[in-house]
Amino acid sequence: MTQTEKQVSYIVPFITMVFLFFIVGFLTTANTQFQGPLKATFLEGVGDLKNTFTTLITFSWFLAYPICGRIGSAWTTRVGYKTTLIRSLFIMVLGLGCFSLSSWFTVHFPDANMHIGSNVVPYGFFIFLAGSFIAGASATILQVVINPYLTACYVKGTQSIQRMAIGGSANSIGTTLAPYFVAGIVFGGLSMEDVKVSQLMMPFCLLMVVIVLVVCVLYKLSMPDIKGTKAEAGEKLEKSVWSFSHLTLGVVSIFFYVGVEVCIGANINLYAIDQGMTDPALMATLYWGGMLVGRLIGSSLNTVSPRTQLTFTTILATVLALLAIVFNNPWLLTAVGLFHSIMWGAIFTLSVDKLGKYTSVASGVFMIGVVGGAVLPLLQGVLADALASWRWSWFIVVFGELFMLYYALAGSRIRQAE
Repeated sequence: MTQTEKQVSYIVPFITMVFLFFIVGFLTTANTQFQGPLKATFLEGVGDLKNTFTTLITFSWFLAYPICGRIGSAWTTRVGYKTTLIRSLFIMVLGLGCFSLSSWFTVHFPDANMHIGSNVVPYGFFIFLAGSFIAGASATILQVVINPYLTACYVKGTQSIQRMAIGGSANSIGTTLAPYFVAGIVFGGLSMEDVKVSQLMMPFCLLMVVIVLVVCVLYKLSMPDIKGTKAEAGEKLEKSVWSFSHLTLGVVSIFFYVGVEVCIGANINLYAIDQGMTDPALMATLYWGGMLVGRLIGSSLNTVSPRTQLTFTTILATVLALLAIVFNNPWLLTAVGLFHSIMWGAIFTLSVDKLGKYTSVASGVFMIGVVGGAVLPLLQGVLADALASWRWSWFIVVFGELFMLYYALAGSRIRQAE
């Protein structure tokens, strides 16, 4: 950033990005928390594949990331950061509308079902999956803007990984509140067997109104673009963004990071239910709450490098995941959230280091890796069905942590040839 740009105040845009990060975290986790209730309602006619069908909710959300990341980059180049944010929020409204529609359709057309072998699945469930994909597309485009903007905008007394940690803290507040929003507000604290599909309609209509109000406020705000973080409209980049090995391996690393983060955040409640434990929502809340605490701590670490932070946290997360398997105890997995907390910011910071005008495009490419949040939880659900237990499926998490450790130690190094 030039000296002239440092004289521009980015405080208001910074706060805006932090708030939008909260929305992304809140809605992402709220979406995953519908797995349990929808398993008990939409999927009551599904036989031995309930876990597989249930994890399709998370799969649909994260499938949007590899498909829509490049769209976010293209929009940022053509129309700038602010307009791209507004477009993505309107897409969010559409996705929330599909959630409400899925409830309305199922209530009014209870016999509209699809037969897949011996399994009976309401068409309303597939409308919910469509809404999950659309809302995930919005979250994708939002993050294509948020991540590079937080990294590059100048706020006095901070460095890029601190700003990412502050944004991540807001994200974690959203993820911490979301499980109780679903259990306490959407479903009124009811037990799984008493949940009604009709309860989905009103909360999502209210969220649509909230997002529209956010758009109205955002439209009035000043949000200057940051030069040097994206190509100018019509400018042709000299080489492929994939030629930067630290970015390419960063995309793979974020695939495993988001995959294992969502495996725990989305499936720990199913693991707890399988174990016959009470209050599974508490486990998810503790996990996401641990991420909040870790990010608050990370926002003060202005002298510890991203590489060191990533190395330390991946080692401890691996140990905890292994102990959870050995003792068959989901409570140990809740502590992993504390160490997952800074991984996103550390991996992103290392991945876009010294990319200059390739940064915006790299942010879109980076979103491809987020599909891990779709693939790994679904694979884990398939394994849980095949093994008739969630216990051994957590080796997926162990493998992901080990790859991130490799990235911290070697894969994130910038090669001189680049």
